[in-house]
Amino acid sequence: MHTRRIGDIDVSAIGLGGMPLSIEGRPDEARALATVHAALDAGVTLIDTADAYHLHAHEVGHNETLIAKALATHDRGADVLVATKGGHLRPGDGSWTRDGSPEHLKRACEASLRRLGVEAIGLYQFHRPDPRVPYADSVGAIRELLDEGKIRMAGISNADPGQIRQADDILGGRLVSVQNQFSPAFGSSEPELRLCAELGIAFLPWSPLGGISRARELGSAYAPFAAVAEAHGVSPQRVCLAWMLAKSPVVVPIPGSSRPETIRDSVAAAELTLTAKEIATLDAV
Repeated sequence: MHTRRIGDIDVSAIGLGGMPLSIEGRPDEARALATVHAALDAGVTLIDTADAYHLHAHEVGHNETLIAKALATHDRGADVLVATKGGHLRPGDGSWTRDGSPEHLKRACEASLRRLGVEAIGLYQFHRPDPRVPYADSVGAIRELLDEGKIRMAGISNADPGQIRQADDILGGRLVSVQNQFSPAFGSSEPELRLCAELGIAFLPWSPLGGISRARELGSAYAPFAAVAEAHGVSPQRVCLAWMLAKSPVVVPIPGSSRPETIRDSVAAAELTLTAKEIATLDAV
């Protein structure tokens, strides 16, 4: 597996997004664990989760607990960087809410520590800005968690360029990652990607294949991806991830998966080399 850098840690060039294993349409636990184990077998050493990845109000942290169980039952589990997030919530009715208050973020981090069964979280990310709370206050809480040693590295998610620069300043130059939505269907995070490349901060595209419901439609919705895939004899999804990797060395896609076969296909993107002409064609989509 090719590697990329997050902070001072080398991780697999393709990570695993845990959300599909815990929200609507989630698989049973046996298949969920098999999916995580398939990722580890394929060389994945980065798994992204969040306390908000759950269905019902009483099961906050479902995905964190699941990931912890999967890692504890695999001989490569100790080699994985687990990235989790706080500041987004699911009341249990299918909606998403936000709480970026320092008090909530600190409580959320403590709960994530317990569920993951670790003394310090490898990468903790502020999940989404809360318009009711000054951004500096939310990131300030992340800084305190970092200074206290409760998290080893700090990141932010769903941020614009101004917030990236502000967060890095508040964290004293210790911002290691930005996790934003980015895919052929959602290209508006290009400015954030370019800024991360300029600053040497890892850029983690979430929903890189277009989301849970649209990933299978990638080839039919975007003909150039299907054409390049046919030329290489691979899936359009694999081409999409290879295209993202070619954009910058700071890009580390985290495709979600709920089946072993799909994460295996995603991981294989790290081995797919696209020509300059192919990349230019895909960039123009």
